[in-house]
Amino acid sequence: MYQEHFGLKELPFSLTPDTGYFFPYGHYTEALNTLIVALRSGEGFIKVSGEVGTGKTLLCRKLLNTLDDQFATAYIPNPYLTPYGLYAAVAEELAIPLRGQIGSHHLLKLITHRLVELTQFGKKVVLCLDEAQAMPIETLEALRLLTNLETEKKKLLQVVLFGQPELDERLNNPAVRQLRQRITFSYELTPIDLGGMQDYVSHRLKVAGLEGSKPFSARALRAMYKASHGIPRLINILCHKSLMVAYGRGTQTVAGNDVKLAIKDTAAAQMTRTVRARHAGLIAGLLGASVVMWYLVSRHFV
Repeated sequence: MYQEHFGLKELPFSLTPDTGYFFPYGHYTEALNTLIVALRSGEGFIKVSGEVGTGKTLLCRKLLNTLDDQFATAYIPNPYLTPYGLYAAVAEELAIPLRGQIGSHHLLKLITHRLVELTQFGKKVVLCLDEAQAMPIETLEALRLLTNLETEKKKLLQVVLFGQPELDERLNNPAVRQLRQRITFSYELTPIDLGGMQDYVSHRLKVAGLEGSKPFSARALRAMYKASHGIPRLINILCHKSLMVAYGRGTQTVAGNDVKLAIKDTAAAQMTRTVRARHAGLIAGLLGASVVMWYLVSRHFV
């Protein structure tokens, strides 16, 4: 749509967590470095929390791509599983062949054998679970039992939990207090500040191939920050829609009024900060919603 108009090779503000767009700024770099150091030191449980849209999944994937050959990794994007389902998912990630339905005890023995094998090969095994706030209490307890596996000197499995603030509520449940006590590192991803947001927008445009002048005016960026409060997912949505409006006007510059139209078209940008963060995921699928699309149609650009 507007790629050629702005001299871009691809859409810069897609909601897909593409690690090529990872923003090495402030707490994102700090969080990544904290995770790497903690995993190299052999810590058992690590937790990363943050509101919807703050970049947890992208950080998770960046971590998996950054870990070197001394690590064997497993990734479970949706851990809303039964305890048996969790064990089966871990077995699949560790390339353990399963023949037919087997019991939990036998499945756990196979996982243990594989973890010992990987450890003997000099590997540190890391399990990353995204959207961990969705894990049932009994599955969290099964996860703790899984991390009981160890040699005399070290754990056979390290776990990184990525989740929304509801994860902390789950971990406060007395039924999983033993797991909570094992979390040795915690990190909270917060929204970025105005200066960081300006750099974030420039970074994504550059990765997408922009070579000329930056399309967003200072006024447009201020309006965008006020509406998004620095939540990356909402920034992406508003940038995308604002570029659509500027393209519809046939201009190379995104003005403040273009952003205002994008805000009007995005319900999450009109909510209070807390409610906005909670609903950003629901709004994310509305990138081409009514007002902006009507604006483009009325100017014969679609």
